[in-house]
Amino acid sequence: MFKKILIANRGEIALRVIRTCKEMGIQTVAVYSSADAESIHVKFADESVCIGPAPSSDSYLKISNIIAAAEITNADAIHPGYGFLSENAKFSKICEEHNIKFIGASPEMINKMGDKATAKATMIEAGVPCVPGSQGIIESFDHCKKLAKEVGYPVMLKASAGGGGKGMRAVWKKEDLEDAWNSARVESKAAFANDDMYMEKLIEEPRHIEIQIVGDSKGRACHLSERDCSIQRRHQKLTEEVPSPFMTDKLREKMGAAAVMAAEYIKYEGVGTVEFLVDKNRKFYFMEMNTRIQVEHPITEQVIDYDLIREQIMVASGEKISGNNYTPKLHSIECRINAEDPYHDFRPSPGKITNLHLPGGHGVRIDTHVYSGYTIPPNYDSMIAKLITTAQTREEAIDKMKRALDEFVIEGIKTTIPFHRKLMDAKAYIEGNYTTKFMEDFSMED
Repeated sequence: MFKKILIANRGEIALRVIRTCKEMGIQTVAVYSSADAESIHVKFADESVCIGPAPSSDSYLKISNIIAAAEITNADAIHPGYGFLSENAKFSKICEEHNIKFIGASPEMINKMGDKATAKATMIEAGVPCVPGSQGIIESFDHCKKLAKEVGYPVMLKASAGGGGKGMRAVWKKEDLEDAWNSARVESKAAFANDDMYMEKLIEEPRHIEIQIVGDSKGRACHLSERDCSIQRRHQKLTEEVPSPFMTDKLREKMGAAAVMAAEYIKYEGVGTVEFLVDKNRKFYFMEMNTRIQVEHPITEQVIDYDLIREQIMVASGEKISGNNYTPKLHSIECRINAEDPYHDFRPSPGKITNLHLPGGHGVRIDTHVYSGYTIPPNYDSMIAKLITTAQTREEAIDKMKRALDEFVIEGIKTTIPFHRKLMDAKAYIEGNYTTKFMEDFSMED
C-alpha cells in the first residue's frame, strides 16, 4: 500500500481524497495555486506545496511543477481527481517514468479511450452497441457530406478531442452541414488544439445514462449500477440520480453487461464510467468512456455503501476488485451547487461567502470545500458543493432534497440553489419524464 499520496487537484475532490487517505492511514500532500492558499484542502492535508500562480496552465496543469512537488515530498502515488490532468496520457506516462503510481488509467488506456473516434472503433470491436456514424476521423468535407447522406439526417458532428459540449453541432438538414462543419472545427481547434471531427446519428429524445465500472490488474471488472445524468445545460450536468427512473431490470442487466464487456475487453484497471445514450425505445448506444472518478460518484457510494476512492486506491496498489455487479436498493440524488446566477443565464458569481449554513439530518450528505469567509476565485470551475440525499424511494429522496435545499444558506454570492429547488417541483422531473433536452423548456421565470 502507498505511504504518501499527492492529490493533483483542488476543492471538494481534493478534500474527498484526503479524507479517505486519512482513514486508510496514508499520508497526504496537497498542491495549490496562489489563488487557493486559503482553501480547506490545503489545511487538511499533512503537507502542502504551492505549485504556481492562479491560472490553471501555470499550476494545476503544470506537469513539471506537480512532479517536482511529488519528488520533494517523497510521494509514491498521485491521485488526479477529476478534470485537470486526470485523463492526460502524458501526465500518466511521466508519473510512470518517475516511479510514481498514477491512480488512474495507464497512458495506453487513456489514449485508447480518450480519443472519441478511437474509443468508438474499439467498442465496435468489443461488440458494444454504438451510435451509427463514422468509423474514425472524417477526412474532408466531401467525406462529411457522403457520411451524412449514408447515416441519414439529423446527424451530430463531434470534436474527436472534445468535451463539455465544445466542437459539437447538431445538423438537421444538408443545407446547414457546411456551416456546422466549419464552426465546429474552429471551436475545436481553439479549445483542444485539434480540429479532427467525427459524426454520429443524432439520437432523438435521448437519456444520458452512465454505468459505473471498476476493473483490476487481473483483468476482472464489475459494474455498480447506473446513474442518470440527463439534466444538463450546454452539455454540463446539473443533477444526477441513481437508479434512473427510466431504467428497467432488463435494461440494467443489458447495459451493465455491455459496460463490463467493454472494460474487460480493454483490460481496464481502475474506476471509470461507460457512458451511453438511451433512446425513447430504450435502445442504448456507447457514447464515451471516462477513465477517472466522476463528479457524481457520491450517489453510487450512498446506495451501495461503498467507498469508490478507497477502491480506486486499492486497485491501483494491485488488489483485486472487492465488488460485484449491483442492483440499487435505495435512491440517491445529487444537486451540483455552483457559484452562478440562475436568474441571469447562469452567470458565474465568484466572491466572498459572508454566511454559510449547511443542511443536515438523516440521508443528507454534502461534499464541499467552502466555508464562511472563504473567497471563491474566478479562475476555476464554478462548482462549490454537491448536495446528496438518499432515501428508500425516489419520492422520499426528492422530498428530502427539497427540505435540504431550503436549509442550505450561502450568502455573499449567487448560487444555483434556487434553480435546484425549482427543479424539484417541476412536473416532468417529479414524474421522471425528462431527457437531455429538458433545460430547453425550463425557465426560472415560470
